[in-house]
Amino acid sequence: MKPQLTIALSKGRILKETLPLLAAADIVPAEDIFSSRKLIFDTNHDHIKLVVIRATDVPTYVEYGGADMGVAGKDVLMEHGGAGLYEPLDLEIAACRLMVAGMKDAAPVEGRMKVATKFVNLTREYFARQGRQVDIIKLYGAMELAPIMGLADRIVDIVDTGNTLRANGLEPMQHIADISSRLVVGQPSMKMKHALIQPILDQLQLAIDRRREGGE
Repeated sequence: MKPQLTIALSKGRILKETLPLLAAADIVPAEDIFSSRKLIFDTNHDHIKLVVIRATDVPTYVEYGGADMGVAGKDVLMEHGGAGLYEPLDLEIAACRLMVAGMKDAAPVEGRMKVATKFVNLTREYFARQGRQVDIIKLYGAMELAPIMGLADRIVDIVDTGNTLRANGLEPMQHIADISSRLVVGQPSMKMKHALIQPILDQLQLAIDRRREGGE
């Protein structure tokens, strides 16, 4: 009997783009994930289960062994720090950019700058590398409001098309990182369940290569 293998998936856009890749690796949920309130799903393999959780929780579940593998955005992994995780694959899905943004035509900020973000660690590290002192204000959503309401001078957030920024009178100012979703594997799982995990990695890589080449 094969050991159980649990894969943690991020809710939302990433989930929609991950499922076709898993299907290409012959891992298919036994029911429609999007019409269910369940969090744990059986698959077409008795030994493989899928867990659907918040993206920010994926690296924690994988690091501490709640899941063997997981899919999360590079932004989440950078914020988490990546301890205890292998990152063998860039799935090349849910692509976007992590940016510093502010009010359009805003003047440079003298002295300490107030920055609103949910990426506290990333933001602190980025501005430290710039030699810039900042006060970080943690928010969980609607970052664009912070400069409009005078709460912060700048924001650090994920930018896709930039339409939301423009609609609220903001503009991207500095590029921090290109973001896409990655497959991560817990270090103990990679060691103990390598014979199960490596074929999945190989099949996913093939699926990524085929899609990149326009084969699917």
